[in-house]
Amino acid sequence: MKRALIVVDVQNDFCEGGSLAVAGGAEVAFRIGELLHNWTVQAPKAPEYAVALATRDHHVDPGPHFSAEPDYVDTWPAHCVVGTDGAAFHPNLDPQPFDAVFLQGERAAAYSGFEGRTSEGHALVDWLRRNEITDVDVCGLTTDHCVRASALDAVRHGFNTRVLMDLCAGVLPKTTDEAIEEMRSAGVKLT
Repeated sequence: MKRALIVVDVQNDFCEGGSLAVAGGAEVAFRIGELLHNWTVQAPKAPEYAVALATRDHHVDPGPHFSAEPDYVDTWPAHCVVGTDGAAFHPNLDPQPFDAVFLQGERAAAYSGFEGRTSEGHALVDWLRRNEITDVDVCGLTTDHCVRASALDAVRHGFNTRVLMDLCAGVLPKTTDEAIEEMRSAGVKLT
């Protein structure tokens, strides 16, 4: 068994002060940063991860994904636009010891890290299989959108999948509760 940590979209635009801020986003970034710090210094209580990966929203021109009058279901205000500070990882993640970063949504809406690719063009599922990963822990932003989509895709691809709920934040209580039930029904373990 080899386990990967997948940190989903912990970017400035999804934290307080960003264009699509989620309440508690900066705190989630801080707690994930602590986990990454413990993992990098091999602290005795740190989880045993073979690798740490990250996903990032990476929008150039995602078409109708952006709207001046968003419905917050299919359309959203501009966010995580390439070249802006909003697209950067939140500074609370330091250190950022990621073995790979997967960029999604360049020219179309994308919610799952499994839709992303590294700058070299490697898909997340292929990268995990090439590195003999069998289990993944998913955390980040947001529980009801990109964390949900990434966790569901991980299960569909055959990975034993856990979502670290204390390292996530959702947009709305109702959609977060629905996402939790959907993930649980799909076989995702919620810790």
